Amino acid sequence: MVWPIAALISLETLQHALAVVGYPAVTFFVMLECIGIPFPGETMLLLASFVSGVYHQLNPLGVIVAASFGAIVGDNIGYAVGRFGGRAFVLRFGRYFFLKPEYLDKAEAFFARHGGKTVFFGRFTTLLRLWAALLAGINHMRWRDFLFYNAAGGILWATFYGVFGYVAGRILHDNFALVQQVAHTLGWVTTGFIVAVVLAALIFLWWRKRRQHVVVDKRNAA
Repeated sequence: MVWPIAALISLETLQHALAVVGYPAVTFFVMLECIGIPFPGETMLLLASFVSGVYHQLNPLGVIVAASFGAIVGDNIGYAVGRFGGRAFVLRFGRYFFLKPEYLDKAEAFFARHGGKTVFFGRFTTLLRLWAALLAGINHMRWRDFLFYNAAGGILWATFYGVFGYVAGRILHDNFALVQQVAHTLGWVTTGFIVAVVLAALIFLWWRKRRQHVVVDKRNAA
């Protein structure tokens, strides 16, 4: 999927920003994406790490640190927006998007139990990277828990894609399009895997609940 705003920002624009600004450009683009604005943050991280492997103008460790910092700061801003404004917005306008107040209660209960995993693994999926922090804030996930899982996920994500981009630059030299394609596919594969795991868990819980009801009914009949 190509996000509307990201589609307007060409690779040449990213290259120019990287050449002129350097590491702060990586931080800025990643931060905007993590706030929830569909900017090509991951593409900027891949490009910067790829360039560090080809031309050695940037240090790959510096790229990883810049991206990690942008991810952590951006997610915390997104969390704050959701925490202090998102829930009120949904309560007031949610009916126009088929969102009922009871849905928020269920989502809040879900984040109380699984918020850490959602924030951590959401970093590696195409969709949740944009929305996980905002959803965590809307559903009042404890900030200390959010910060831990957010930082852990952000650092691991930046390290993985930073190393991947650097190694790809050392091997491929000028074929950045292939790097983008592999990363894009990997993001959707990860998303599909997580969705499949969640569906499997829901089916298992439904089956176990139904089995318990059957057992209770048999006991009552006896």
